[in-house]
Amino acid sequence: MGNSEAESTHRVAVLDEELCQPRKCGLECIVYCPVNKTGGECIIQRPDDGKAVIAEDLCTGCGICIRKCPFDAIVIVNLAKELSEDKVHQYGINSFRFYRLPTLKKCAVVGLVGRNGMGKSTIVNILSGNMKPNLGKYDQEISWDEILKYYQGTEMKSHFEKIANGTMRASIKPQLVYLIPKAFKGTPKELLKRYDERKVTDKLVPQLGLQNILDRDIAQLSGGELQRLAVAIAAAKDAEYYFFDEPSSYNDVYQRLTVAKVIRELAEQGKNVMVVEHDMTLLDYLSDYVHIIYGEPGAYGIVSGMQSTKVGINNFLEGFLPTENVRFRDKAFRFDIASSNEDVLLDIPIASYGDLTKSFPSFKLHVAGGKIRRGGIIGIIGANALGKTTFMRMLAGVDKPDSGKIDIGATISYKPQYLNQDYDGDVRSLMYTAYMNPIEGSSVEQQIIIPLGVKKLFEKNVKNLSGGELQKVAVAASLLRQADIYALDEPSAFLDAEDRIAVAKFLQRFVRAQGKSAIIIDHDIQLIDLVADSLVIFEGQQGVEGSATEPIKKEEGMNRFLKALSITYRRDETTGRPRVNKEGGRLDREQKESGNYYYTKIQ
Repeated sequence: MGNSEAESTHRVAVLDEELCQPRKCGLECIVYCPVNKTGGECIIQRPDDGKAVIAEDLCTGCGICIRKCPFDAIVIVNLAKELSEDKVHQYGINSFRFYRLPTLKKCAVVGLVGRNGMGKSTIVNILSGNMKPNLGKYDQEISWDEILKYYQGTEMKSHFEKIANGTMRASIKPQLVYLIPKAFKGTPKELLKRYDERKVTDKLVPQLGLQNILDRDIAQLSGGELQRLAVAIAAAKDAEYYFFDEPSSYNDVYQRLTVAKVIRELAEQGKNVMVVEHDMTLLDYLSDYVHIIYGEPGAYGIVSGMQSTKVGINNFLEGFLPTENVRFRDKAFRFDIASSNEDVLLDIPIASYGDLTKSFPSFKLHVAGGKIRRGGIIGIIGANALGKTTFMRMLAGVDKPDSGKIDIGATISYKPQYLNQDYDGDVRSLMYTAYMNPIEGSSVEQQIIIPLGVKKLFEKNVKNLSGGELQKVAVAASLLRQADIYALDEPSAFLDAEDRIAVAKFLQRFVRAQGKSAIIIDHDIQLIDLVADSLVIFEGQQGVEGSATEPIKKEEGMNRFLKALSITYRRDETTGRPRVNKEGGRLDREQKESGNYYYTKIQ
């Protein structure tokens, strides 16, 4: 490396401590390091546990240790020198760090979009005052005077001054809503009463559909109910800054739209609102501006400049920031303008089912008969508590219908909605139990394991996986099983925006190439629009009775579903991605008058 290049970059070396296993390897990183070979100490072992420590100032960036490590535990990247002056926080030696902060804007919703493991939740914690940035000085206590001096002359200085002197009023909707019952015992009504500083509970409760849960024990609430309760509590507080970390999780499309309206109303009332969200359709509908966070998951994250929502999401899909001349992904994500592959599918049914019914003490389900075709992907959409999972469980043979015949004649591999993390072992052994053969060097490694990003998780214990990692492992395990039909219940849950698109495109390629079929339940409309060629729509009264259509053409089904939501779609002219029209806007009015809620005309 020439001196000019060395002077213009700085080194980031990150070690995944869980993957680093010095007792199982030959310490290849230490043995083969060129600096070590010349008598230096670029990579050494920690005295306590023997794991590697990399001296970033001595590292030449040769990449030999990365290639030699048998467990993919090392990431080394060269970043522009000027970035090192924008370091906001670093967790420790050879640990995650991120650069730059997003901007909060009064009377606006600012969205954050990027991969998991890029520091989005850390950014929320820093901007809300829950965590003090250390400016990269992880080995010392940093004072507020030092932080304020660092941000002298920027708009962040006044923000941090408010945090430092205790006048910052922030409200956070946390990411992990399932922890709420551990922190609070009682009923939603009691919790809302405690935090309703703006006296808006009477409006928020019906708006977010919380009327029927007010007197229940919080420990008995579903994920979606906890999510909307958390949104209501955050919105009810009297604050200047509002932060919503993944508000769509567990909610159906209807509920996501009501959550979006609650968040937008805060901005319209003059508040500063920031949202972390992986549902691109919702983020587009919700935000005025976005920041892209890019980098290497678990290693480093960089916050882009602020962009308009349309431009920002398009740049994210393109993988390129024109204003900063940065390419952060090798390939762009494209959306096929031909919205359906219906015409190219052969009419070869591999399974069929008649009209099905299933009754529970307080719920009844009716499903119109249909057939599953080879190479086809059926998308299942509809509100929560209408029987979608029950239908899939009946097809998979887990539950029996009360009436109606299911003529499968094919094997089904089923990935359930709720994932079990009790497996005692690493990801490699779990994959083996699904495939029953060695995976390394096999065709399935190239076809499934590597494209889904599961290979690098092989050494991790299943109990230690994040939600997104567990989801990818569960999808991979279901696809490894020999089957004709793959039934996947909410494969997008916990995945970031990039992984959702990648998984959708992968599933489409896999099903067609292998001559298989798939049935996919999901609330991410963009994913369903991307992957499905026909739809089954669930309608009815939530928790009381549900009815499902036969599989219908995607255009017809999307039009029917969007009409029930009272929203219209258009195509983005640059990327072809689906975009929700502004409610009451010219395009929205024109499409509703023509009866064309979906961007492809119904013949």
